Amino acid sequence: MKNSDRLYRIKPKETVRLADFPAEATGHFTREDEALDELQRHRKRLDQLQELFAIDGRHALLIVLQGMDTGGKDGTIRHIFSGVNPQGCDVTSFKVPSPLEARHDFLWRAHYAVPPRGMIGIFNRSHYEDVLVVRVHGQITGKQAHQRMRDIVHWEEMLANNNVIILKFFLHISYDEQTRRLQSRLQDPDKRWKLSAADIAERKLWPKYQEAYEDVLSRTSQKTAPWYIVPANHKWYRNAVISRVLVETLENLKLRHPKPSVDPAKIKL
Repeated sequence: MKNSDRLYRIKPKETVRLADFPAEATGHFTREDEALDELQRHRKRLDQLQELFAIDGRHALLIVLQGMDTGGKDGTIRHIFSGVNPQGCDVTSFKVPSPLEARHDFLWRAHYAVPPRGMIGIFNRSHYEDVLVVRVHGQITGKQAHQRMRDIVHWEEMLANNNVIILKFFLHISYDEQTRRLQSRLQDPDKRWKLSAADIAERKLWPKYQEAYEDVLSRTSQKTAPWYIVPANHKWYRNAVISRVLVETLENLKLRHPKPSVDPAKIKL
């Protein structure tokens, strides 16, 4: 999968219509096993790069995962980062704000979870919930949502200026695919616990969420904090795309080992 950076990366100020991005796309792959082979290579390379990333210590990497219910955020983390050293990777899941979080500005809890240099941080949902869910439910106006988006852009620019690499992935599934995944959960006793009445209620707001996401993707994709719209109907293709972007990003940083503090030639064991 060459030039994956160009396939689904949203340019700054680009107007996004999700209908222009087929959720069932599989790129140049004709078979699932081809994508799985590539994912395996990416995972091996990512493990190597993550160790060097930690040793280099000049950057932090923040990965944002957003998407509709059943979009595959948990699966993305599990399949792509299964070989990464847990000591170098943190996952933060953003749910309904706690009473303490609600008393602060909406970015407070996100800033608290930003990874330090040398670490990879993954946001399973993120600060973008505060311009999506609350807007769809009418808790803030469109004008307020746009102000928050401007705040987010400035905040992410500040992070980028402090060597935080930001990659944002919208896991794009179709309504029909969500139907299949919800039905699968209903039929599987081991997965029924994942369903709630709220999931079914949110499903009825699908059109409003699509409009809200289009607005977010159009207004907040920046050169230093780009959005990628990743076709996610096929989980194996989703994983191949995202893992490729991660590997390419880390390789482009030209990571290096620090200079040794001793001269190996002068040491006798």
